[in-house]
Amino acid sequence: MPVEIKAKIKEIIQRSYNVQSFRLEIPGALDFKAGQFLSVELEGNPRLKRYLSISSSPTEKCYLEFTKKLTQSDFSKALDNLRAGDQVTIWYPFGKFILDEAVSKIAFLSGGIGITPIRSICRYVVDKNLGIDVVLVYSNRSVRDIIFKDDFDAMIKEYPSLRVAHVLCETEPGFKCTVGLINSGIIKNEISDYIERKFYLCGPPQMVEAMRKILIEELSLHSDRIIVENFQGY
Repeated sequence: MPVEIKAKIKEIIQRSYNVQSFRLEIPGALDFKAGQFLSVELEGNPRLKRYLSISSSPTEKCYLEFTKKLTQSDFSKALDNLRAGDQVTIWYPFGKFILDEAVSKIAFLSGGIGITPIRSICRYVVDKNLGIDVVLVYSNRSVRDIIFKDDFDAMIKEYPSLRVAHVLCETEPGFKCTVGLINSGIIKNEISDYIERKFYLCGPPQMVEAMRKILIEELSLHSDRIIVENFQGY
């Protein structure tokens, strides 16, 4: 059951030119599962309220983190004005985009800010050393749009059973990636054993639906092997 908490901003981290993470001091023990989301209200104003994925893992005990792409919306502008020590109201946890620990192989298909709950799940898998084989295919416009790149680079070194394949619209010399959009050919190439995996899809809703159709209609995966998060908080 979600609970309401008044939480202070502990730290704000710039993840990319237009994405920030906000770490909150939470009184008491953290109580959520990797991949879930929360509701954030700013300035005690119900108009400034959004659902946002939790980007931290339950294994990161000292804070609860959410991450947001900053746009020109009133909510983003208010969020961008926050500083360490400011207070927000949250309700958490929500959502069923959570890890099935009984599965030995999983794959993530994601785009842009949709990486936030996936970062939470991957950090949890690595910290718990669960032994699950993980492949992430992550789509962005360019290298500068990649969120949590340093985090994933560090996790790959810690946990050899995690692999990340980048798919970009614009390439950069020396950066390993596939150019284009995620399609059945890229999935087959990057995840040769895709039929053995459970898939988690998170990103802009149109992308999520397109990926779901590719998996079912072109790659013949059963729908019960696909978990989606049609998260509107972009």
